[in-house]
Amino acid sequence: MKLKHKLKSVFVQPLSCMMLSIITAIGISPSVLAVTGISLHMPEQSAQKQSQKLAQFSGAEQPAERSQLIQQANALYNQGNFKDAEENLRKFLKKFPEDAFGHFQLGNTLFRQNQPEAAISAYREAIRIRSQYALAYNAIGMVYASQNRWEEAITEYQKALEINPSYGEALTNVALVLWQTNKRDEALSSLEKALNIFKAQNRNEKVKQIEQILREIKTADDPSVS
Repeated sequence: MKLKHKLKSVFVQPLSCMMLSIITAIGISPSVLAVTGISLHMPEQSAQKQSQKLAQFSGAEQPAERSQLIQQANALYNQGNFKDAEENLRKFLKKFPEDAFGHFQLGNTLFRQNQPEAAISAYREAIRIRSQYALAYNAIGMVYASQNRWEEAITEYQKALEINPSYGEALTNVALVLWQTNKRDEALSSLEKALNIFKAQNRNEKVKQIEQILREIKTADDPSVS
């Protein structure tokens, strides 16, 4: 199936052609699927809301410093300077070792530097600190998917969904792994759930993208579709 090969390419190099912003990117990263333009939910997405929370912790020690240090790391990341972003995050974590978001962002920088196991360790540390960290579980799933470790990827996505059953991006990621592993009906079911969630959330761009994935999968077995 041609679509399956396209989807597989997402997992083989899930971060190629990405234009992600830790601070500002809530939406979809472009150019992941060359034909459909549909992308997976990446670890960096939704990070804006979390970074904003750094300056909102009442009673937190030196909240301004925390926010400033994270923003400095984010700026380097957005410039594609992942090595220096990593260095800044490690300095940040020396000051604030129990900051779950800092470990999560460190995982993102390591993933972008093709260090999957180190990225997983950083995400796991974020989860140790904040057990209900659905975004970090989803991120680990993405790392496993990039290594074709499909069952492990699904396990992590499911953990994210146990925490947040309305996590549409995790449902989408599950669906793409299910499709990759020849579980078409289950993939379609997961996508339909994601579609309904995005509709309820009035996330119209996501709705369009899921509808496009559904069309691609439903026509993938049609020999008349080129």
